[in-house]
Amino acid sequence: MIQRPSVSEFPEYYLPYVHLVPDGDLLETLKENLEKTISLAEGLSEEAGQSRYAPGKWSIKEVLGHMADTERIMSYRLLRVGRGDHTPLAGFNENDYIAAANFDTLSVKQIIEDFTAVRKATITLVNNMAEEAWERTGVANNSDISTRALAYIIAGHALHHLNIINERYL
Repeated sequence: MIQRPSVSEFPEYYLPYVHLVPDGDLLETLKENLEKTISLAEGLSEEAGQSRYAPGKWSIKEVLGHMADTERIMSYRLLRVGRGDHTPLAGFNENDYIAAANFDTLSVKQIIEDFTAVRKATITLVNNMAEEAWERTGVANNSDISTRALAYIIAGHALHHLNIINERYL
């Protein structure tokens, strides 16, 4: 089982995400989160997917698209760090990604299919990662980070955004 990372294994700004991940099997958390995300999306109309809880905030479609984009990037980081690649990895600006993606022109179904594909790839990556890889560290966005921290950040980031959708949009 993947151990929860210590706070020295990732930048402090990820702490809220790591804290959201419940104790137990991280793979089960990733699978359960996928089911909850699919269930939430299946209950959304296209009109609801376009809703924003305040002017200038992302729509639900944009939040779901952001979840997929971020997981794709974080999983790539997990792969690189887990395989022992010490090349520093660049950061990214989520607002630039949202502006370029045009998620509001996609259907909720298309966005959730993308998130599902990304999450399934993350699950197989985590499941097949060598045991010794979880201790490895690398540099992403100019900060040291461990493989296991990346796995927890991925899970916590999705949990964070599902909480926001449920609290502020629905």
